[in-house]
Amino acid sequence: MAKIYWVAACSMLPLMLALPSSGVGASTAAPREAGSAQQIVATMLANENVAALHKGRYAYLSAERSDRTGGHLWTEKVVETNVGKVRMLLAEDGAPLSAERIAQERGRLAGIVADPAAFQRKEQALKDDEAHARTMLTLLPRAFLFGDVRAQGGDLLIDFRPNPEYEPQSLEERVLHGMSGSMSIDAKAMRLHHIEGRMPTDVSIGYGLLATIHAGSTFATSRDPTSNSPTPEWKTTLIDSAIDGKAILFKVIARNEHAEHSNFIRIPSDLSVAQAVALAEQP
Repeated sequence: MAKIYWVAACSMLPLMLALPSSGVGASTAAPREAGSAQQIVATMLANENVAALHKGRYAYLSAERSDRTGGHLWTEKVVETNVGKVRMLLAEDGAPLSAERIAQERGRLAGIVADPAAFQRKEQALKDDEAHARTMLTLLPRAFLFGDVRAQGGDLLIDFRPNPEYEPQSLEERVLHGMSGSMSIDAKAMRLHHIEGRMPTDVSIGYGLLATIHAGSTFATSRDPTSNSPTPEWKTTLIDSAIDGKAILFKVIARNEHAEHSNFIRIPSDLSVAQAVALAEQP
């Protein structure tokens, strides 16, 4: 149950949010024809929804330091499939893997090939989290108030803060509604480029008996268009989150992750798990 709370606040990043910098330079007022913040956000959401229905599959490099990696910096080759992401560890803390560690990795991947159903079940939980984040994305126009639109480089910058008149309909919405931050939207493609948020005050669920997300918890997600495909797709290139809190019986809720994704290569959308493993193991 505790997982739901921080996922709602943190997995906004990649999709809303999950979660590339706005660029350097002074902000200026956006041209009048750019439309209101509400219109711009609505257009961006419509484009994100359409893109989600037609997204391709990619292989890429990931450099991640997180709770999953035990605080180490893992460099991995990631291959996307219809049922999840196959990962091959290449280096840890900048050092190549030992022969023994490589053998362990290949053994783990062999296990995925031998039991793809188990791999799919494990990955489905992550896909469910992403689907939840997409659903929460639709709350933006209703649950938040937007500041003035500002132009910066090729982006339109918009601040957001909780709408005090909105009544959250679920525990997840309660957490999300406690966030304030800013987003940058590519002015040409009208796609989400960067979003970041911060919890300015503690958010308590059930008067703190169920869960509390502590003030200062943050997230940031950046997305960039791929450069080596005929039709560029926007992919997550940065995830940075620091979520801190506690749940029932004072169980610690934490999600600390910094991940950078690069070297995107388009792959067939119907790649099987076994084929993805073979691709991940290629030098």
